[in-house]
Amino acid sequence: MTVKAKAIVAARVEAPITTTLQLAEIVSRAAPRHDRHKHPATRSFQAIRIFINHELEELSSCLEQCLRVLAPAGRLAVISFHSLEDRIVKRFIRDQSRAPAPDLRAPWLEPRGKPQLRALGKAIQAGEDEVRDNPRSRSAVLRVAERLA
Repeated sequence: MTVKAKAIVAARVEAPITTTLQLAEIVSRAAPRHDRHKHPATRSFQAIRIFINHELEELSSCLEQCLRVLAPAGRLAVISFHSLEDRIVKRFIRDQSRAPAPDLRAPWLEPRGKPQLRALGKAIQAGEDEVRDNPRSRSAVLRVAERLA
């Protein structure tokens, strides 16, 4: 258990945590190191939100659904805002851009299926001007792929 998690558990023993301000204060006291321009509780709240909303599972499900409805030559564009999301998107595009691996139990058989996507370029991140005008864009990553026939 992390220092922050231990502090939350200990605080809950004393009294229920009823506001986000209380939770932020507990986390801040437990780990006072500040990332530049970020409150110490930012990552904790992000982790809680991702867990509660099943965000990573929803993203994976959505990508699979997009692949089923995307027309040939259609473009899939995904903006992710943190590394966990970006890793899922990157691997999905990579995996769908490759032909299926041969069956090791029957290598003489041709693999079934063909690549479904073609990655278009590399990941695109906000430039200095965009980040200056919109600081929330600093972590955004855009990945684009095209549906093959």
